[in-house]
Amino acid sequence: MPQPNENRIDTAKLLARMPLFDGLPQGQAALLAVHSRGQYLSKGEMLFQKGDDANGFYLVVYGQVKLAFPSFSGNEKVVDVIGPSQSFGEAVMLAQRPYPVFAQAIIDSLLIHVSKDVVFDLLENDPSFARRMLIGLAMHNHSLVHDIESYTLRSSAQRVIGYLLQHCPGDGNCEDRIDIILPTSKQITASRLNLTPETLSRILHDLAEAGLIEMQGKCISINNPQRLRVTLAATHMDESPPDASRPHAPKRTLVVAPAKTRANIRCAKTRTSITELRA
Repeated sequence: MPQPNENRIDTAKLLARMPLFDGLPQGQAALLAVHSRGQYLSKGEMLFQKGDDANGFYLVVYGQVKLAFPSFSGNEKVVDVIGPSQSFGEAVMLAQRPYPVFAQAIIDSLLIHVSKDVVFDLLENDPSFARRMLIGLAMHNHSLVHDIESYTLRSSAQRVIGYLLQHCPGDGNCEDRIDIILPTSKQITASRLNLTPETLSRILHDLAEAGLIEMQGKCISINNPQRLRVTLAATHMDESPPDASRPHAPKRTLVVAPAKTRANIRCAKTRTSITELRA
């Protein structure tokens, strides 16, 4: 993908499309645009490192950016994957602390960097803008609490099923068959769920064997979302939920709701073999 020219990016127009700034008065939008800039990242390019100063926050126009903790062993723990129309870095900017994670583009991405100086000025002088920022921070906090609940109280299978159901329209309450394209690699998805890639593969294999999903590469078909929700409630593992630090945990039993038939996959022309799911 060719890199866009920063001088040709209409930041005011792009900012107006972001949910965080939806309905923002024209004067505020123009002021933000003056103190913002577009930033293109190629796949794999670093945006910032852990410990760097936070001089503003970022909005994703298109692409994907992962936020992760580095480790001395070379591994990483993915905290979040930020997609189009989402923002990140507000809390660190407001606290005037260094970044606790690193940010890296998963695919070619276009971001908008909003300077902290203009944000602080608007916060001091405009209550409506302050409310917008508070709502954004509250939503991030709610997502963080949900993640902590999932990591500490849910088994590995429940985490994977919950993740799949998050892709259903209507907050996971859909009834009709859905086809999902996983947005990231298996390794990133596993780290995001605090699992090893091997554990993720095993669970997907078990779900496919139970007739709950069918897979072709990154394409996953959920033929009966209601049955998958029932399985989420009925699934139990051993007493301690597994995590990425226990790659050799004892084998667990997946309890699934019964099904009369197994629907054929429609999101690909060919069926994936079970051995491919283990790869």
